[in-house]
Amino acid sequence: MTYEEAKAFLADCNRYAGEITLAPLERLLELLGDPQEETTYVHIAGTNGKGSVLAYVSSALRDAGRRVGRYISPTIFSYRERIQVNEEYISREALARLTARIREAGERMLAAGEGHPTMFEAETALAFLYFAEQKCDLVVLETGMGGTTDATNVIRRTAAAVISSVSMDHIGVLGNTLGEIAGHKAGIIKPGCRVVSAAQEPEAEEVIREKAAQEGCPVTWTDLPSLVVRRRGLDGQAFDYRGRRQVEISLAGEYQFRNAALALDALDALRESGYAVPEEAVRSGLKRAAWPARFSVIAREPLFLLDGAHNPDAARMLRESVERDLPGRRLVFIMGVLADKEYEEVVRRTVPLAAEVVTVMTPDNPRALPAEELAETVRKYNGRVRVSSGLSEAVETAYSLAGREDAILAFGSLSYLGELARIVERRNGQGGTAWKI
Repeated sequence: MTYEEAKAFLADCNRYAGEITLAPLERLLELLGDPQEETTYVHIAGTNGKGSVLAYVSSALRDAGRRVGRYISPTIFSYRERIQVNEEYISREALARLTARIREAGERMLAAGEGHPTMFEAETALAFLYFAEQKCDLVVLETGMGGTTDATNVIRRTAAAVISSVSMDHIGVLGNTLGEIAGHKAGIIKPGCRVVSAAQEPEAEEVIREKAAQEGCPVTWTDLPSLVVRRRGLDGQAFDYRGRRQVEISLAGEYQFRNAALALDALDALRESGYAVPEEAVRSGLKRAAWPARFSVIAREPLFLLDGAHNPDAARMLRESVERDLPGRRLVFIMGVLADKEYEEVVRRTVPLAAEVVTVMTPDNPRALPAEELAETVRKYNGRVRVSSGLSEAVETAYSLAGREDAILAFGSLSYLGELARIVERRNGQGGTAWKI
């Protein structure tokens, strides 16, 4: 099996989608020798901030000398980005070789009338095979959606269950109330593990507390009163938290202070559980951590930033970051969203800040909202909107509208931001050096 054949096989697995249950994946893993049992996990769920917390925690664990796996979704720049060991993507060869094993096991399941895993389930099995092969000490695992029935929740060896901020997203799939959604997120809590949670709305907090008590788990909550911001900015930030002074992070955005605080709590929980994570590794890991498309600067003069704000809560946090970090700048927005998201609320919270808005349809995504439909929504809140026929045109239009002292901000669905970043790099002669491919 070649790399391209492996990708085609995995994509084809989506035709087996049906009732949401972990049974097909559990059977697949059994046929593969249960590789998920060979390592221990930091499991992260939540609506916003999961990826940034994963980056902070895994970077610190690597700096502590651990062999650390990462499993993330969605990806930005490369399909292989979703499976990493010590921040190196899975190789094409390993992906193809291990996918061949999954295909063989899947064929056995079909022959026995046992069904077949979906694409995300097959990818998750692939990740477990790779992490076992690579002999990872710890794996930092990000849920795809929810928690209880998410494919990643087949694990049993959870050292810490981390829950970032919970808000209304995937409504109707995870539930229709904040409590129902929080119940899905809290499904990652396993008996006796350490639970670490961001500060939550009361309805969500109650659900998390009840689940932790049910499983006999101690809970650490982010202590917001002890979080003191010392320095903000696009080129590095610093804060104090729980007695730590001048903790430095390189990720920009107002929301990163809370994400970093949650990561510190998670690392402290691991230390209390017996994992050696020296303080110097904690500090160097947080400072070194990088996470693309989270208020990330990819070009200057004018500034060009990417952010994956795709739901109302993320849009609120993006607006806070814009107001604090780009005060007085004239702003040009590029927006592309998915039709099944609460995009009008994202629009309402953001576009009044912009001098100009360029809408685009995210390419190669059946859930994408047409650019003209998005523009119609934008016009309710900002009449200065232009419709683009594609990403390259959107980039050129934005540059034509922005002066050297202005800022261009592309946001919405994460699905188009990687390609857009490459277009900006090629346009500016950066040679694709800013991102791993």
